[in-house]
Amino acid sequence: NTQITALPKLYIGIDIHKRSWKVHCATELFTGKTFSMSPDPEQLQRYVLKHFSDYEVNVAYEAGCCGYYAHRCFEGYGWTSLVVNPADIHRKGKERHTKTDKIDAQLISRELKDGRLDSIEVPDMEREQLRSLFRRRNDLVKDFRRVKSYIKMQLLYFGIKEPEEFDNDHWSHKYRQWLDDLVFKHPTAKAALESRMRFFRFVDQELRDVSTQLRRYCKTHYKKDYMLLRSIPGIGGIVACGILCELGDLRRFNTVKHLAGYVGLVPSVHQSGGNQKTMGMTPRAHRLIRSYFVEASWQAIRTDPVMQAYYRKHMGKNVKSIIVKVARKLLSRTLAVIKTETPYVVGVLQ
Repeated sequence: NTQITALPKLYIGIDIHKRSWKVHCATELFTGKTFSMSPDPEQLQRYVLKHFSDYEVNVAYEAGCCGYYAHRCFEGYGWTSLVVNPADIHRKGKERHTKTDKIDAQLISRELKDGRLDSIEVPDMEREQLRSLFRRRNDLVKDFRRVKSYIKMQLLYFGIKEPEEFDNDHWSHKYRQWLDDLVFKHPTAKAALESRMRFFRFVDQELRDVSTQLRRYCKTHYKKDYMLLRSIPGIGGIVACGILCELGDLRRFNTVKHLAGYVGLVPSVHQSGGNQKTMGMTPRAHRLIRSYFVEASWQAIRTDPVMQAYYRKHMGKNVKSIIVKVARKLLSRTLAVIKTETPYVVGVLQ
């Protein structure tokens, strides 16, 4: 009697776009077939059930603007699904100079078949939607800085000098009132300034509301980790929310090296033979969280004697390089606080 001990495997690489998908299907016996289809996971499921009904299905696509909806659908069908970083897909020499949707789908399928792909961390739907609120706040911060620059630009352009008491980054209510009371020779310039001030007040209020909602949600649903993060010098409410939203549960990182590599607080190293060169921080990073930890480090060296002593120990070097070292140390202590579930104690060496 013959028995099937293992199912044949199907490897599907997809180059996902908004209006169409380029799909490449391959098995262990043939190189495969490439075709286009509408961006519908159910249509792909019907195709697989029709032509590869007895196969174990493995599918992969690049992370991008289309999110994780397709990934969740594929896993719901019982398939093995990977969402991969585009930088992790190996390209041969000539493939680096030729890029089409068909080639991308074939590369993903080939790398999936050879077992060289690793999936990125896919957040659950609750954390993914919480992250959308956090990123909305970052968009508002950019708009807030932009409109302030536009207002300053208009004053400079027309040769209007600010009073000395207002020549700083803090926009007090008195400064805003001074802007409202400005008089121009022609009403058109006044109308432009009033339009920018209306937009400034809208963004200011929207930024405050979104920040309040973000802190309230994290404090309610992730209270334990939120309060642990808040105990660390330099990490305030928004930075704690950013860590929870973008990094998720820090307990998933096995070591500090793993976490530092994800955030981007590790050096780029080029070594060949007896020569070794360090080229600064790695360009592959979570840039927003990395910047948050660097900013938090400036506050940490003011309030924590141990961090301050670590900073002073490297005095004489480039200041930017020193603060990156402090940020790496702060990152390791953050991971320790979460894993041990012990609040941070200022001044403790270990």
